[in-house]
Amino acid sequence: MSGPSDEFHAFFEQHHAELSRLARLLLGGTEGADGADDLAADALVAIWHRWDRVRAADHPLAYARGVVANLARSRIRSRVRERRRIALFWSRGVEPAEGPDVPAVLDVRAALGRLPYRKRACVVLRHAFDLSEQETARALGISVGTVKSQTSRGMAELQRLLVEAAAPEGEGGTGEFLRALRTGPVQRRSW
Repeated sequence: MSGPSDEFHAFFEQHHAELSRLARLLLGGTEGADGADDLAADALVAIWHRWDRVRAADHPLAYARGVVANLARSRIRSRVRERRRIALFWSRGVEPAEGPDVPAVLDVRAALGRLPYRKRACVVLRHAFDLSEQETARALGISVGTVKSQTSRGMAELQRLLVEAAAPEGEGGTGEFLRALRTGPVQRRSW
């Protein structure tokens, strides 16, 4: 029979990539893939320390998503505080985009980054990760009604932000990317 260490290793292998994607979307992409991987690793370390409680839970993955969401929220708050301190002394310039992302992906990531945390988390979990309202509520520790309202408001605000920033839409444009975000999980996408 496998021990706790083997069970945790299997959990890690099965869910690390998904938790890293969740972290990247919740962080808004400004910390890059390394920052998201670091956050996912921090979450998995925290889960390992509480592995007996996590493995006994009804939904260990929901617990893990909640840990990632809480760590992302803390990191965002810390980042905001740091930016405020820097803004007192220096004016911020435009941050360059990293990586080979297409303009539509950058537009959506930028728009997601402008959403308040709870709206962003609800939109990402519901539409990018295809979680149900109940699973999203469980992961974020909020009510199903809050998930419904925050998702609806978040999608409306995301659409407004993308329309404001949109150039003429062509194939693979922002509108298509937004429709893709609404209709399915990341696993079905090639972006």
